[in-house]
Parts: sequence; C-alpha cells; structure tokens
Amino acid sequence: RVQQQSLDRAIKIRDFNALPHWVPAVKSSSIEGGKRSDQVGCIRNFTLQDGARLRESLLALSDREHSCTYDILESHLGVRGYVATLRLLPITDGDQSYAEWTAEFACPLADEAELVRTIGRDVFQAAFDALRAQLRST
Repeated sequence: RVQQQSLDRAIKIRDFNALPHWVPAVKSSSIEGGKRSDQVGCIRNFTLQDGARLRESLLALSDREHSCTYDILESHLGVRGYVATLRLLPITDGDQSYAEWTAEFACPLADEAELVRTIGRDVFQAAFDALRAQLRST
C-alpha cells in the first residue's frame, strides 16, 4: 500500500507539462513541437501568474527512481547553467514520501542569496506545500 501511494504521488508530478495543476505560481504550460510530456528532450514553455515566461527542457525521466531532471533554456531569473532534479523516495514507516528538489546554477554573486531564497521558498517549497494539500484532499 505504501509503495502504491508513493507511485500515485510520483504520477501526480511525472507529467512535465502538469505544473499548472500543482505549482501555484504557474498559470499555463505547453509542450513545444508536439512532443510528449514524458519524452526526454521535450521543451515546456510556461507562463507564471505574474506573466513571466520560462522554457525548460526535460533532460532525464526515471519511473524506477521517481525522478526527473530538467534545465532552464530561457528565464527572467538571471541564472545560467540551471539544472534541477525532482525525485520522490518512499518512506517505509507510514503513508508518506520524501520529496527532494535540488538545483544548481550560476548567477552574479550579488544575486545569489536572493535567488537561492526565491527558488527554495517561492518555487520549491510553495510547490511542495500545494502538492501536500492536494494529496491530503484526495
């Protein structure tokens, strides 16, 4: 049962084009070029609630490891070389999963602390909080 519910959580975030369904800051998203949203190399083009637009490319997707890795192609954030990985790990004591979302990027040193805070709190943690609320209501 625990493993199945962990899989259900993974399915919820597996769709590379599903950001508007679980990330509050994302208004809309589409996959460019008619590719599937689980096809490595596909590009998601999405718009935030504030109107900013980002493009990201799916670098890796593993159903076995419940993970995906992507990079930013275009963004308003002022980062370079941004690569992030999101993965879920089952917690065997109870009906839970451990979610880990990490990112590496380069930016001007003067912007680093604010970008780390913004990405960590306003993107990753906000998305986790929304996902947790959705999963609890189902």
